[in-house]
Amino acid sequence: MTSELLQKAMEVTVAATASGALVPLDTSLTHLMGDAGSRFELRHLLSATPKHLRSSGPKPNPFLPWDHRLEVDRIGESHVVILNKYPVQTTHMLLITQDWQPQTGWLSIEDWRSLARVDAMTTGLWFFNSGPDAGASQPHRHLQLLPRSAGERICARDDWFQRCAEGTTTSAQDPLLRSARVAPIRSTLTAKTLYQLYLALAADLGLGHPTTDDCPRGAYNLLLSRQWMAMVRREREGIRGFSVNALGFAGSLLSTEASDREWIQRSGPEALLRAVVQA
Repeated sequence: MTSELLQKAMEVTVAATASGALVPLDTSLTHLMGDAGSRFELRHLLSATPKHLRSSGPKPNPFLPWDHRLEVDRIGESHVVILNKYPVQTTHMLLITQDWQPQTGWLSIEDWRSLARVDAMTTGLWFFNSGPDAGASQPHRHLQLLPRSAGERICARDDWFQRCAEGTTTSAQDPLLRSARVAPIRSTLTAKTLYQLYLALAADLGLGHPTTDDCPRGAYNLLLSRQWMAMVRREREGIRGFSVNALGFAGSLLSTEASDREWIQRSGPEALLRAVVQA
């Protein structure tokens, strides 16, 4: 059964596409085999490169104000759900703060409260890029949601996250875990539970704590399902022409004409992930 929020997102998608407010990206899809039989999705951008993927100086804030043609719903007085203007997947949504909050700051209890309210209506893969070095394209606070229906695979690397959450994969077996933490979630997603888990993962990765640090001590990606929360500490935004955000760790990579696709075919997708988390 389609939730009311997802149904509204579908309706806004139709209207926003017709008005030109929504600009879906055209991509081709290939699969890359990773370690231990894992499979990555590599989408190659066929459309013109959107502005948010170009590195060309300061950009205006697209969320202050946001394009109301993309608005799906208000979440209390602090947040609003809008459509991603340049989606690869239909109904890709953003949960943004209505007032200015920096992407590089700590996620607040109000952010988690709003996320939990949305997830209770429409769940899926949540992700967050904490700043430019983590692949964030905008400085205004925004969490992202790729909706998933019941029984649908949460992401290409879900099995990896599940193994890490259960402790059956260790850093000795997978070097990526030296810069990543995955924790299981065994209860309903509540703001308090999520906030405490978020702070625990951040502390474990050496990112500090809001009581002692004005902002996290480094860039990171956050990924969340109803079964696990993952955090990855980042050192750089990308290499070899590949820009990597949280979705890269979920198994979804994007290439452009600037990307060295021969290198990733030769070296494997995990080589790309390891390169952006190592100094």
